Amino acid sequence: MKVKLHREGQNIIIMVMLILVATCAAAYAFIDYKPIPIAIIVISAVLMALVLNFFRLPRRHFKGDNTNATAVVSSVDGTVVALEQTYESEYLHRDVIQLSVFMTVFNVHANWVPVKGTVQYVKHHSGRFLAANLPKSSTDNERSTIVIRTPGGDDILIRQIAGAVARRIVTYVEPGETVDIDDFIGFIKFGSRVDIFLPLDTEVLVKLGDKTWGGETLVARLASGNNEPSA
Repeated sequence: MKVKLHREGQNIIIMVMLILVATCAAAYAFIDYKPIPIAIIVISAVLMALVLNFFRLPRRHFKGDNTNATAVVSSVDGTVVALEQTYESEYLHRDVIQLSVFMTVFNVHANWVPVKGTVQYVKHHSGRFLAANLPKSSTDNERSTIVIRTPGGDDILIRQIAGAVARRIVTYVEPGETVDIDDFIGFIKFGSRVDIFLPLDTEVLVKLGDKTWGGETLVARLASGNNEPSA
């Protein structure tokens, strides 16, 4: 699998690298007891590796069947932390299935488009920075909401949620844009979560605690567009 670094990390990577190089150089120049500079260099190398790991960007392609555009693919790498029926009040205004995947700082933080369709709605909301694995984070935290209407007429709502560490959500898609499941929907910097809200007749293919891979893991199948789209 080909992996490159995400464009969202360019400035951070350069800044961290400069700080760590300057710290290591100063430690080696001014500390006579050499085990200390060596330890600082090792720690700096580990920190740099973690930053590079966080901003890695594997290019993925969904290999499953999406002939009828009913596939719902995970938007992110992480763990399924919520799978329940709830009422979505921002746009859909109806009962839906909420499927939430939580990302740690060790996961890829690129966000993939989960369904094929046309973007209907994009809105950013200011908010708090609660731990992203808490239920209230979906409505109280800093977040961005995206709605994609599938070819079958289903409105699928995706919510990018900031966490206690994450302080920046980037959303790439815009209303009117046609998207597919190999496209990127955005990026969230440091530990966070993505919720997907699905019609009640959707066949869910994952369970709580399952691991998912963004752009690859089939998490659900839509019921061939039997639902009326939202106004």
